[in-house]
Amino acid sequence: MKTHIDHLVVVAKTLELGVQWCEATLGVTPGPGGDHAQYATHNRLFKIATPAHPLAYFEIIAINQNAKKPANPLASRWFDMDDPALQAAVAKEPRLVHFVANTSEIQAARHALKALGIDRGPAVHASRHSRRGVLQWQITVREDGQRLFDGALPSLIQWGKVDAAEPLRLHPRNSLPRSGVTLQSLAVTHPTAPKLQAAYEAIGLEGITVEAGPANLMATLNTPKGVVVLQSHGI
Repeated sequence: MKTHIDHLVVVAKTLELGVQWCEATLGVTPGPGGDHAQYATHNRLFKIATPAHPLAYFEIIAINQNAKKPANPLASRWFDMDDPALQAAVAKEPRLVHFVANTSEIQAARHALKALGIDRGPAVHASRHSRRGVLQWQITVREDGQRLFDGALPSLIQWGKVDAAEPLRLHPRNSLPRSGVTLQSLAVTHPTAPKLQAAYEAIGLEGITVEAGPANLMATLNTPKGVVVLQSHGI
């Protein structure tokens, strides 16, 4: 099982405010993303890849108030986006709240977490249009939309069709130009650090520092504005 950081997730109250925050904080304008009809959300993206994190990109995501209502209006959105505490936090300023890990074996990774008593949720099929074709992926989304471990346990993603011979051919990184922003490190503190570390090891995720402490997710980025550290502060 090969698992790597796929992307960071920053939630904004609106996509327009997310773009303004990105320009002011990181010094870059995010590129186009797309719409997610099943959750009535939309995003903007830019590449932050390095040799240590070759797949990494940055997602700014917000509820799309102009989208049609999801087929099931009672269904929770991914990444805790319906959570009142998270919504209150991002109403003040966009916030790093989560990250997603790319795995070559999403079902095996789900079962590995279940063996530790962690229900990461089913692997949901999703897709959106891009300039290079239709992007298809599977991503773990719990029915309650919860991220778990205050956002420090990644959602799992596997790109491409289930039977695709080249599953990463239509990964978003392939259509994103260099942005001038690169991910230097991702670190986590959490009250249940040993269990979180065991979860990372179970899915084969390496290269993330995990220490005991208040819940926090910290991404260190090199940007046109210098080194910037984004934090979740327990949201």
